[in-house]
Amino acid sequence: MQNIPIYILGLSYSQSQSGAYALVMAEEKGNRRLPIIIGAPEAQAIAIQLEGLKPTRPLTHDLFFHVLDSYDIDLLEVRISKFEEGIFYSEIVCSNGEETIVVDARTSDAVAMALRFKCPIYASAEVMEKGSVTWDHEDDSEEGDDGSDERDEIASHEYDTLSVEELERIMNEAISMEDYEKASAIRDEIKARKDRGQEP
Repeated sequence: MQNIPIYILGLSYSQSQSGAYALVMAEEKGNRRLPIIIGAPEAQAIAIQLEGLKPTRPLTHDLFFHVLDSYDIDLLEVRISKFEEGIFYSEIVCSNGEETIVVDARTSDAVAMALRFKCPIYASAEVMEKGSVTWDHEDDSEEGDDGSDERDEIASHEYDTLSVEELERIMNEAISMEDYEKASAIRDEIKARKDRGQEP
């Protein structure tokens, strides 16, 4: 299975889900983005590490890091291995120098641990195919036929009134505006239609 190197592009507050955040991963060589919705505690664990802050008391991920480190267990890499029904599944690969083991983990926890161990993060080719959105620079300034800006078009229409082609265009506009939460929702709708065999 091909694993694609990715990195954290950003972390932003969710406008539609109270207490949720959008963790946006990006491939190192390419223009695909992987938006992952996570909870507030998980976002805090990631943000603290990204910003180099030191909490007064160790968070759960800090505790886990220190326990593994105390027993000379290293985290070699994190893999986002599967994307099913809108959920990302991940694994952490650990080694004590003699044995390597793979452990299932929530993606938010896996990313938080990867930051603490400074290890690489990968996504499988299947995950990037199913769960990513593509940032197309050519769509940055796209307007409708009447010259009006269509960034908010998705908010005034039900998904089922739009064609797949229209959804893809609006998704690209959302990506150009770095609204990855909207892009993620549209991506899921497009995938659901294709799974049902609907044509654009």
